[in-house]
Parts: sequence; C-alpha cells; structure tokens
Amino acid sequence: MRWKMGRRSSNVEDRRGSSARPSVTGGGLGLLVIALIAAFFGIDPSFILNQADNRPTSSVPGNRPAAEDELADFVSVVLADTEDTWETLFQQEGLTYRKPNLVLFTGQTPSACGLGKAAMGPFYCPADQKVYIDLSFYDDLKQRHQAPGDFAQAYVIAHEVGHHVQTLLGVSRKVQDLKRRVSPVEGNQLSVRQELQADCFAGIWAHHADRTRQLLEQGDLEEALNAASSIGDDRLQQQARGYVTPDSFTHGSSAQRVRWFKVGFQQGSLKDCDTFAARNL
Repeated sequence: MRWKMGRRSSNVEDRRGSSARPSVTGGGLGLLVIALIAAFFGIDPSFILNQADNRPTSSVPGNRPAAEDELADFVSVVLADTEDTWETLFQQEGLTYRKPNLVLFTGQTPSACGLGKAAMGPFYCPADQKVYIDLSFYDDLKQRHQAPGDFAQAYVIAHEVGHHVQTLLGVSRKVQDLKRRVSPVEGNQLSVRQELQADCFAGIWAHHADRTRQLLEQGDLEEALNAASSIGDDRLQQQARGYVTPDSFTHGSSAQRVRWFKVGFQQGSLKDCDTFAARNL
C-alpha cells in the first residue's frame, strides 16, 4: 500500500502509555463540589464519579519501538484517507460527514460504551463516535489469524469507520430499535447484516482509495480479502471450539464477509451496500 506520502489525520487521540485508573484534578473536594452541582441540576452524581474514576491517566511515552510508532503513523494516514473518501461521498448525497476520532490505547481505556479492552479487538462506539484500537491487535491478526499485510490492517480501520458511517446515516439506531423487538436469533441476524454492510463500506473506501489516489499495490486486495475471511464467524468458531453454530453468528461467515467487501470494492456505491434488503447474504 502506497501510504507514506498520504495526509495524516488530526483526529487521532493517542492514549498509549495511559491507564484507566482514578485521577481527580483538584483533589477530592473538587470532585465533591462537581457531584453536588450535578445533583442540583438533576444529574445522577454517581455518573460523574464513575466517569472521573475511569478517566485515563496520561504518562510520558517511553521508548516505544520504532515499528509501533510507524504503525500509529500508518493508522493516521488510513483514517485521513477514509475522511477524504466519505466527505466526498456524503457531499454527493447532499449530506455532511462528521469525522470520527480514532483512539490508540494500550491494554484498556474508557469509552462512552464502557471499558474498552485489547482482548475485544478494535471497536467503534456510537455513543462518542470514536474508533478504538490497541495496535497489538495487528500482531494477533498476523500471527493467530494468518492475515498479514498493511492493507489487511487498513481494512480493519475502514470497517470500523464503516460503522461510523452507519451511525451518521441512522442505520445503527434503526438496527438497535429493531433488535429490542425481535428474538435473540433474529437480533443476531440483524447484527450480521449490519457488520456485512460495514465490510461493504470498507470496500467502498478501498475502491476510491485505488481509483482516485492509487494507494493500492499488487497483492493489497488479496490481503484485505484474506483478513475478511480470517475473521468470519464460522472460521473463528471452528478454531475456538471445533464446531459452528450459524444462529449465533453476529458478524457473518468468511464467505459473506469476503463477498460484501468485494461488492463495495467493485461498485464503490452506497446503494449497492444495502445488506438489509438483500435476499441472499
């Protein structure tokens, strides 16, 4: 992937070297005053206290490996490129694209969706409209999932940004509303369609990154498809327990994830990514 000459995003929040432990600016008395003010305005004081308890405490970065800082730089370029793609596509639809923040963290970090942990893998939180990633995930992607390559890494970011696009378009809210009214199995099916659409949106980004800015090199597409296949529900379940239960899928099978990324990559259009109207996934 030709990324080193790319623009860097200004929307990266680097929390590496921070820890989610209690940290109160101004001491306990200051926190008590804030809590009392919150109570006066009808806000649950425990919410304020919990937020303070979970704030990251910054520390001065140590001597991180050069490869890790280069990876952080790479992620910033990928994020910037998704910004350029989605800003253009939203403008074409008469919409305004709000850029998400991307949080780099180590181990665990607070988010508006709860405590984010490295073991969860990369995730998007619609409540604060941020993408979260511990860069150690990429080692896991390469070693455990056998999906190496910089474009495989880019696909991961583009997929999570795809969830942000769903939030801005109102898709995520509609899915959550529907899931409250259906059975758990039907809820899983909705989740699969939502995840496959995010894969398709990642393909849309790849389409425009290649066509407009010529970022892709030979073998890059295969890296992304391999990554999508490697994290399909069927493959992960087979590896973890030796059997597969399709009713419990929440992200889609390997074949489905590959198919929908390819749809986005080949068509480059939002209208072709309507997984919710598709008869066959």
